[in-house]
Amino acid sequence: MASRAELYAEQSLEKHMCSPVRHGSGFSAVRSAVAVAKLLAAVFCLSGATTASADTETTTTQDGFVAIFDGKTLDGWSVMPSTAKQAWKAEDGKIVGDGDLGRSYLQFDGNTKIADFELKFKYRFPKLRGNSGVNVRSIKDETGKRLFKSYHVDLGHVGIGDNVLGAWDFHTPGRKEHGVPRGKRLMIDEDDNATYSDLKDAIAVQEIKKGDWNDVHVIVKGNYYRFSINRKPSAEFVEHLPPAKRLQKGAIQLQLHDPGMVVEFKDLLLKVIK
Repeated sequence: MASRAELYAEQSLEKHMCSPVRHGSGFSAVRSAVAVAKLLAAVFCLSGATTASADTETTTTQDGFVAIFDGKTLDGWSVMPSTAKQAWKAEDGKIVGDGDLGRSYLQFDGNTKIADFELKFKYRFPKLRGNSGVNVRSIKDETGKRLFKSYHVDLGHVGIGDNVLGAWDFHTPGRKEHGVPRGKRLMIDEDDNATYSDLKDAIAVQEIKKGDWNDVHVIVKGNYYRFSINRKPSAEFVEHLPPAKRLQKGAIQLQLHDPGMVVEFKDLLLKVIK
């Protein structure tokens, strides 16, 4: 049986707030300048300011999300397999994947052993057709059937069908490879058997923008997986397999599925819970 802590959780995740700045008194110009600096720092902290170092620029929002794409380079990312490196580029504040240059994944290397997290981003298919998505808790597939084992946030063009656009897909050789169509909720029992139900207030295909930017919010916490598109639930699942049979932690990877397509991502924000 799953532990109590692993059971289905819909409570809001803890918000991270900046600590208030305490100001000292003093009459010298130096102390006055320090006080002003601290006050400005507090204002920037509360408004989700951008902090920069010599090597990197990181934006942290008020609720703890961190930008993982600098809008200019693919620093902190790597292409899998490396032979398809030319398929991905940073351009005009976007990550762009061109399927004609190689089927592949773009992996976030800042943390490749993420367990629980929230991820927000925008995506679009400028050519109006395509099949993409995001691997979560992704690890190398030792069976050789796939490049990676993962749970997969499936995204495709409007019209591709509810088994792809807005669905969960299981890339899990060695166990059942379940699917969760858009608008559905899946419960997996201790023996890997599946029970489906309708997802309340789920997004309809008419609410997903064709050729334009759509917002995605992914939540992975324990044995609970959910994502929304344009602030409406898309698909979710809960699994009660023994922990040893589940994916516990791994990398986040963007997918480039087919030739003839282009996919674009921007505004990628990550909050790691553990």
